[in-house]
Amino acid sequence: MIETERLLLDKFSIDDAPFILELLNMPSWIRFIGDRRVRTLADAENYIVGGALRSYEQHGFGPYQVKLKTNGVPVGLCGLFKRDTLNDPDIGFAFLPDYAGKGYGFEAATAVMNYAREVLGITHIVGITLPANEYSIRLLEKVGLRFDRMISLGANGEESMLFTAPPDGL
Repeated sequence: MIETERLLLDKFSIDDAPFILELLNMPSWIRFIGDRRVRTLADAENYIVGGALRSYEQHGFGPYQVKLKTNGVPVGLCGLFKRDTLNDPDIGFAFLPDYAGKGYGFEAATAVMNYAREVLGITHIVGITLPANEYSIRLLEKVGLRFDRMISLGANGEESMLFTAPPDGL
């Protein structure tokens, strides 16, 4: 669906349940994104159906699996999410530890931002992250988003950083 110099990004399918099971149980996912209580392949399949597949159907976008172009190995996810608590879609990403810090996040996020603008016609994208997630903060800034304010997204009252495009756009 989206191709970069080193990566292929495509929609998730039920067949991607083993990868989702691994990704969602990484310590960094649980710490910074949250425990989704996905513990079995059946849980992962349900997560894909209720999350990615539903988002593609309802919004025309969602999370995309990121694979290495050379061998098709899945290394992470990057995509757009529409939350009830935000007016605009937000970009999100997560990569397996062996593939973090190699520039894949920037490459994938840049491709998703371009796809959103050029293909989907989305004019405003935001980003959210916890203040302790330095990796995400750096990546959001690197793709052109800037810290705007602190917001509360969940019932637990934990505050997240909201990043938006500068006034002159991206």
